[in-house]
Amino acid sequence: MTTADAQPAYRIEDLSRLSGTTVRTIRAYTDRGLLPKPDRSGRANVYDDTHLARLRQIAELLERGYTLASIKELLAAWDAGTGLGGVLGLVGEVDRPWSDERPARISLDELTQAFGGVTDLSAVQEALQLGVLEPVPGSAEEFLVPSPQELAVAVELHTAGVPLAAITGHLRELRTQVEHISERFLEFTTEYVFQRFLQHPPTDAEAEEAAGLVRRLRPLAQQTVDAELARAMRTRATAHIRRHLAEAALTSPLPSDEAVHPTSGAHENGGAQNAAQDSVAAVALPSATFEVVRALVGEAQVAAFVAAAAEREVAARRMNALAATAPAAPDGD
Repeated sequence: MTTADAQPAYRIEDLSRLSGTTVRTIRAYTDRGLLPKPDRSGRANVYDDTHLARLRQIAELLERGYTLASIKELLAAWDAGTGLGGVLGLVGEVDRPWSDERPARISLDELTQAFGGVTDLSAVQEALQLGVLEPVPGSAEEFLVPSPQELAVAVELHTAGVPLAAITGHLRELRTQVEHISERFLEFTTEYVFQRFLQHPPTDAEAEEAAGLVRRLRPLAQQTVDAELARAMRTRATAHIRRHLAEAALTSPLPSDEAVHPTSGAHENGGAQNAAQDSVAAVALPSATFEVVRALVGEAQVAAFVAAAAEREVAARRMNALAATAPAAPDGD
């Protein structure tokens, strides 16, 4: 029953139906101080639109991941005169997706074909645990893909020959490191940007200002990581590939002395016209080896590099041969 000046009056069953909250939960919220105590009308408890609005606010905050304890603090600040509208706006801004990427769906058959045509249910379970895939309610043959780009990377790595176990292991390690980076970025911005908003429950105006800062700073984390990753890859990848190419060049089988200097016998027999100079002969290098060496030292230095590598290998083999033929040292007294 209502009047023109009075709010609607609800019994607890009516409030439960309108809010989608169970009667038991309404009573628990009241006992914990999240919900104002109802008025009394005779022997019955009476609720109004204030209680209904509060239940909807609690449900919204719970859906965003807030605990009942933190919700109680927010609501207490609101009851003390601090506006909650701005705070909810700030929460909504922070909760917005931090990527423009849109989730997609993929069937088990499509997933199988993407990874070589073999169904690996253990790999699917691990992907579900990692959140790379999410189950679709009511379907065991379809999955939600929160980040199609991340799944595409896994497909490309697997196509290139990386085992699924290695891909998921690398993702776990990478995720730990990225979470550390995000935590440091949040600590940094909290200390230098948002600290003044956190010293007291923010007013609507302060919460709106903080939400604007979140919108401005939102892309900075990804831009910084992208720039630093590009810098690190540029410097480290160059050093990495040069190191491995050098190791491959030095450990590859080299031509024999006769193959490198096929006319050396003519010198020994006095048949060469330039005996004072080293013999020079054209040696055919495999194209892949040539490209490796050229990438390492530059085209102008390929011949010098191959000659130096050959000399080093020959010298090493001679030292090994000498050591093998050396007489054993006599035993001491």
